[in-house]
Amino acid sequence: MKAVVPREQAIRDVDDAITYYLDEAAEQAALGFVDALEQAYSHIGRHPATGSPRYAHELNLPSLRSWPLTRFPYLVFYIELPDRVDVWRVLHEQRDIPAWMREQESI
Repeated sequence: MKAVVPREQAIRDVDDAITYYLDEAAEQAALGFVDALEQAYSHIGRHPATGSPRYAHELNLPSLRSWPLTRFPYLVFYIELPDRVDVWRVLHEQRDIPAWMREQESI
């Protein structure tokens, strides 16, 4: 299993999602989100090639993949490296994914 290492922006994305759920007085949802994220990280650490390359072509990032969180409308965007899985973003599915990912490229 490869280590799954989120970038700073991915950590901020997760913090924003948890804050949203907590602000909505949905502590159980926040805890569920964390559990789903941990499951997603575990999966992509074991099977990084199973993620969808859907946005890879649109963003001209051939190795970019995404994996959905179970029961939550979020996608984990990552790239498999020889020694780890590099998590770029954790974004809500309803966002303009290409625009948000281009923001990442400029960081």
